[in-house]
Amino acid sequence: MTEAILLVGGMGTRLMPLTRNTPKPMLPVAGLPVTEHQLLMAKRAGITSIVLATSYLSEIFIPYFGDGSRWGIDLRYAVEEQPLGTGGAIRNAAELLHGDSTVAIFNGDVLTGHDLAKQIDFHTSHRAEVTLHLTRVTDARAYGCVPLDADGRVTDFLEKMENPITNTINAGCYVFEREVIDFIPARTVVSIEREIFPKLVAEGKNIFGFVDDSYWLDIGTPSALLQGSRDLVAGALGGQKSEFFAGRGCSIAPDAKVIAGSSLGAHVKVENGAIVQGSIVCDDVKVGQRSEIINSFIAPGTFIAPESKIVDSYCAKDGTFSLLTPK
Repeated sequence: MTEAILLVGGMGTRLMPLTRNTPKPMLPVAGLPVTEHQLLMAKRAGITSIVLATSYLSEIFIPYFGDGSRWGIDLRYAVEEQPLGTGGAIRNAAELLHGDSTVAIFNGDVLTGHDLAKQIDFHTSHRAEVTLHLTRVTDARAYGCVPLDADGRVTDFLEKMENPITNTINAGCYVFEREVIDFIPARTVVSIEREIFPKLVAEGKNIFGFVDDSYWLDIGTPSALLQGSRDLVAGALGGQKSEFFAGRGCSIAPDAKVIAGSSLGAHVKVENGAIVQGSIVCDDVKVGQRSEIINSFIAPGTFIAPESKIVDSYCAKDGTFSLLTPK
């Protein structure tokens, strides 16, 4: 039986100020925390034993997810007192795995529609020690690229470069044989991408790439998070396509407009004449009459005064505003 580790311990510095009080994997995307989308993906692939590798604001996860039984999942928590990097986090979380089975590992800031079950089958059929999900991008200059040989083996891990030799990049979902995780030094700050993977390739391990060009997005910036939410509302991961998403207990005035893939959390009130366009509005927000919210993120419990106009911004409960930086 395959188990999983979800890496949800990062501080999300590129997402500030959205992550000031909320860890990035708990930010809402199309009405659900990012981590919940990933748990559902794992469940669809038949994985029901999962460890969350947490660090920053780790106390936020347990009240929401508990023991995972609500999703039919056995969920456990590996808390890092000091961040250990992606490699150290994997090694630390592995101590809570139940057995020596294959392990799927997710980065906590990626939305993907790729077929995880097929990736696991590919891993097994190729007798791989590690299999990475790779995706092709039009311009790989912003990413490190991962070249493959004719059999699909990874031959190198290359840093960002002006003229990439391939457009296949690391998409942030891995399948490991359990014993390979023991290759990672314990209680050590180490990067799986920059240190462990290149070392495994250099030592001749069977590291394969599973190329799948399904929907994929790194939601590491506020504008990317907003785009991801809009995409999911529009059915990017196979759900029902909608103009907007509204959580439980929402109230939308008859002449208000919620459009362009906007997502409303629970108990949001949108008053007469207000417009919410392409935005994420969190729980317990009141949007005053004739106000406009465009391409923005509104934190939980915020009151938007009547006739306000908020564009490309973050708005907090205390009334502070910050412009969102471009993607």
